[in-house]
Amino acid sequence: MDIKLAIWDDYNVGDKASHSKTITEADIILFAGLSGDFNPLHVNDEYARSTQFGKRVVHGGLAFSMISGLLGMKLPGPGTMHVSQKLDFKKPVFAGDTLTAVAEVTEKFTKKEGKLKFLRIKTDVYNQENVAVLEGEALVIIL
Repeated sequence: MDIKLAIWDDYNVGDKASHSKTITEADIILFAGLSGDFNPLHVNDEYARSTQFGKRVVHGGLAFSMISGLLGMKLPGPGTMHVSQKLDFKKPVFAGDTLTAVAEVTEKFTKKEGKLKFLRIKTDVYNQENVAVLEGEALVIIL
């Protein structure tokens, strides 16, 4: 598999990319095991039914991981490093929801006489009804 590394001059304000995935039961269980987050809201049907949501809620970190994959593999992609992230969780996500992570370059700048090259990227995740479930902003450095 050929991997194209990110090149600073290839990016402009307004560039966009997206990635979609339907969240499965397996995703939730695997994420709980990986993260160690076995909060009953995420893994216990009986408990979750007693909450305001009425069913289990997907981990917020799992929804965020869609952004991580998008930034690491598509925009800007390999050869970059995610250095900061602001997040606001807007709506719950449930098993079976199809999430679409969207990244849009909002600023391109350098520091240290052009030696450090950064992109500021709007990072949002939407469900299958096109409702924002997560809104954020990332800072990425091109290596």
